Amino acid sequence: MLVIVAPGQGAQTPGFLSPWLEDPTFAARIDWLSAVAGLDLAHYGTAADEATIRDTQVAQPLLVGSALVTTLQLYPHPADAYRGLGAVSGHSVGEITAAVGARVITAEQAMVLVRERGRAMAQAAAVTPTGMTAVLGGDREEVLAALTQHGLTPANDNGPGQIVAAGTTEQLAAFADAAPKGARLRPLSVAGAFHSVHMAPAVDHVASLARSVSTHDPRTRFISNTDGTVVHDGREVLRRIVGQIARPVRWDLCLETMADIGVTGFLEIPPAGTLTGIAKRFFRDRGMSVETFALSTPDQLDDARAFCERHGEPSTMESSPTWRMVVSPAKGVFHRSEEAADADVLGAGVTIGDVASLRDRIAVTAAHGGQVVEWLVEDGDPVAPGQPLLRLYPEVVPA
Repeated sequence: MLVIVAPGQGAQTPGFLSPWLEDPTFAARIDWLSAVAGLDLAHYGTAADEATIRDTQVAQPLLVGSALVTTLQLYPHPADAYRGLGAVSGHSVGEITAAVGARVITAEQAMVLVRERGRAMAQAAAVTPTGMTAVLGGDREEVLAALTQHGLTPANDNGPGQIVAAGTTEQLAAFADAAPKGARLRPLSVAGAFHSVHMAPAVDHVASLARSVSTHDPRTRFISNTDGTVVHDGREVLRRIVGQIARPVRWDLCLETMADIGVTGFLEIPPAGTLTGIAKRFFRDRGMSVETFALSTPDQLDDARAFCERHGEPSTMESSPTWRMVVSPAKGVFHRSEEAADADVLGAGVTIGDVASLRDRIAVTAAHGGQVVEWLVEDGDPVAPGQPLLRLYPEVVPA
């Protein structure tokens, strides 16, 4: 089972695009996305200094643009990816990259969205002095309690022993003066309190633009930062990406879902390393044998392609497009709703049942509705994230 992930803001380093731009095809594609974003991505990825590419308005388009073009080097024919890719996910702004990889939105739509996302978040950060601090180690419950006590948000929950706090500079200073036992604090060089209520104005701006974005349903499992569930409706993917601007990133739950679906290969696209390190610790602590690959330079491409071939397997969505397939959002036990149990036709948005996991019960809806072709699970069956539950045939509207 192959999972490909895209990193978030902070992964960029000065000059990281230089070796990639030696390929004229890569350079031409970067020029095209630069034109869409209105930024010279080649310049920022090769000649700009650390302070410049740390700017939110530069960092986010640079990360998404470079990741999109690098993925095309990995899969020159995007359709090839769907025949072997088990899931995609991205950390924070990396979700926009993942959405393109799942075919929810186009690369051009992604660049417009990330340009506006970066601008709006930078403007929101300028309103109040805010920041973020990584909390490494310490007892998880004690750390979370201390964050609540100081009015801080656990903006990034990256897995065991790594939580990023977000809030005002005063709140962060007070927290630092009374750090939880055993925890090490590392202030981050970011412009503001991302993934917290301080970013609400940015959500409003990007949401207004997203209403005009056309979407497709994912062609592979899309694992959401919101809660680690698999989302199979394109509009819902976009809605979550927008809302995530002011909502914590639950990367720990994304990793749990990867474990649930049986990942064997975890590949991070450039600028890679951060998510690979987190994944290694997570899967090691779980006692899982998961091979990881941090793709950083073009001389690794042949090995990366071999890695994808080794861990790839046929997708359940390749022969069954998601517009007529309802899939499970999480691991658990499926319970069919009375309304759907005996129905021959289901309306759009009808709840077909829920998946009961150890954490909660998650409702499952038939986003587009249609004629029931066949149930692929029975009431009370255990299910995995992204597992097909119900096959529907779209209703034909008479002319």
